[in-house]
Amino acid sequence: MDSKPAQKINYQKKLDTLLTNVSSSVKPSLLLHACCGPCSSYVLEYLYKYFDITVLYYNPNIYPPEEYKRRLAELKKLYESFPPALEGKVNVVEINYNPEDFYDAVGTRENPVLATEPEKGERCRRCYEFRLKRAFEYATAHQFDYFCTTLSISPFKDAEKLNTIGEQLECEALQSSNTAQQKSPHWLPSDFKKKGGFKRSLEISAEYGMYRQDYCGCVYSKNNKNSAIIEE
Repeated sequence: MDSKPAQKINYQKKLDTLLTNVSSSVKPSLLLHACCGPCSSYVLEYLYKYFDITVLYYNPNIYPPEEYKRRLAELKKLYESFPPALEGKVNVVEINYNPEDFYDAVGTRENPVLATEPEKGERCRRCYEFRLKRAFEYATAHQFDYFCTTLSISPFKDAEKLNTIGEQLECEALQSSNTAQQKSPHWLPSDFKKKGGFKRSLEISAEYGMYRQDYCGCVYSKNNKNSAIIEE
């Protein structure tokens, strides 16, 4: 007799449940990894009333360097006038733009097949993992209560993989012998594309005249996009 397939986890529902229990008097701190301004816009609008947010811009995957700088500039420009960022006094931290970290993490040089994968494959999972691990390390070192990423707002990102990685990082830290000496941040479950989140990010981008990139960020997603255009 065939077993039933595992029921998909509703991460948006998990987040909504968690938010009902967040203290309204003292906001917990949240380190929010962000890939760009448009993706972070709705997420800030959604979360700033619940958390004291610091945005971490850690994206060594972005190619070329000019694109990396443009996305960071757009993110900072938005926060200069975006009410949720201003009211929430959102801080931006940028660390370590070293593309070699990305290539080492995804292993495309050792396994060239990964370079031609469509989004949501193993290459992307490895990219999620190494960026979230760095975010977790930063959140731990700076004593944040929670950590999360804006990546799940994109229809092209795998929310299940993202949440699985975040949960594993939290779980491994709790099982570590160092837990007693150092506070470990909790993973904030999310699927920000739900409840019209992606649509709302498009509306905010249009309202603020933001630059919206047409590929994920890495050289492989850029090449795959260009190949698709040529084939058409």
